[in-house]
Order: sequence, then structure tokens, then C-alpha cells
Amino acid sequence: MKARNLVALICTLCTLLPVSAIEETEAKKLLKSAQDNTAFYETDFSGVYSVVQKKPGEGDNINNAIMYRRDSQAKWTILITGPAKERGKGYLQYDGNIWFYDPADRRFTFTSSRDKFQNTNANNSDFAPQHYERDYNIKNTSEVKLGSYQCVLFELSAKDGVEVDYPTLKLWVTKDDGLMRKKEDYSLSGQKLRTTAVPRYQSIKGADGKRTYHIPVDMVIQDNLRGKKINGKMQYEQTVISISNVKFDKVDNSVYTKPYLEMMSIR
Repeated sequence: MKARNLVALICTLCTLLPVSAIEETEAKKLLKSAQDNTAFYETDFSGVYSVVQKKPGEGDNINNAIMYRRDSQAKWTILITGPAKERGKGYLQYDGNIWFYDPADRRFTFTSSRDKFQNTNANNSDFAPQHYERDYNIKNTSEVKLGSYQCVLFELSAKDGVEVDYPTLKLWVTKDDGLMRKKEDYSLSGQKLRTTAVPRYQSIKGADGKRTYHIPVDMVIQDNLRGKKINGKMQYEQTVISISNVKFDKVDNSVYTKPYLEMMSIR
């Protein structure tokens, strides 16, 4: 996806037409659907990820990885497969903790959900289920047109005592399928920090053939604080996460362990 197309996408998804508010029960049901569509609690998940960091005026920085998820146990593993200088690094979440493994010194270091993944604009939490309904209160809703999509715009604030990456969110969810199409992350003071767009989803049946899951083809994350002016126009850093080769086959328990990352790093 070319840089100018990314800019056009963000601009298009920022153009919206308010229509009306929706009934509270319907709003809660749709937000719960948007949350559930980010998780795979009945099955393991694996996929090939391409994470492309785009800095204005600089070349692209590309990381390739394989991700494994077992959402029913809140476990996931990411193994970096490229480029060569990054190969063998990995991330592991279990028991509510996230660990980063660097084969250069054979050490695991603690990281957090909000820490940046491989120094990109993506957070570690962007690779895991999103808890919109669980962790946030609905402050306001309205029906809007987002590009060609009929959406509900949610304004959300974190519930008291809940630890979240961002205290305030704006979330655009399509009414027909409950999929998140755009998200804006805000600070407590109301400053917009990031914009995430999901222009396309791929629909893939689970291993049992009964349920269809929706996985983003691409996620475009724009950092609204990091960028530079080029030819007098502000351009922000962006990270594009592309997901392919998705499978819902059972993954061996050993994949969600520290020894697995250590073993894979020396192959």
C-alpha cells in the first residue's frame, strides 16, 4: 500500500456525517459484538504478520513475524522472522505478563501492553483481543456515515479502577457486522494520540467449519504526535500491519512458553 494511499485512507475515514443517536440496549449489544469480533475464544489462532513502519522522508522499515494466540487462556506468542538482524526475537504473554526475548543476550525482559512493538507506532496490545465493552463506559453514541460504511460512533471512557492503554476512545463500528473500522485514542486531557483504520477484513471459517471469524487484512495506525513537515505539509508516522496465512488449527502447548522462543532463536 503506497504512502499516498494511506493518507487518502485516513482522510476518507475521518470524513463522517452524523445522523442520530441509537437506543442504549442496541448500542451495548453492538459494542459487545465489536469486542467479540477481536477474539477467538473457541480456537487457537496463527497467522503471518508484516509490520511496516513508515516515517515521513525516510524509507520503510519492515518486520515479519508469526503470531500464535490462545485467547481462552490469554496467551500469545510472536516470533520475529525477519529482517535478519531481528530474527529470533520474540514476545510472550501469559499469566497477565508480557515478556520480550532477545537472543543476542539470551534474556527475557518484562514489557507492557502499551509498550511499542519493535519501535513502531503499534502497541503490544494491538495484537491481542480488545476489551471495549469490558473496560469502557459508553458516554455517547451517534449513527454516522464513514466513507461507504453505515456506522455507530461510540465515545468511550475507561471504567473506574480499570487499567487501560488509553483513557478515552472514539470507535466507529459498522452496524451490519459489528466490526471496528476506525478508532481514535485520546489522553486524559483530550489530546488525540493515535488513529487506527481497518479498511478491509478477511472472513475465514474455523477448523470445525461452524464459525466464521473476521480478521483484518490491513490495520493502519497513525501516530498523531510523531511526524514532520514535508513541503510545508504535516505528515505523521504510520505503521501498517498486514495479516495473511491465517489458520485456526490446534497449536502445541509448548508454543506458549519461554523455552519455545529460546529454541526457535537458535534454529
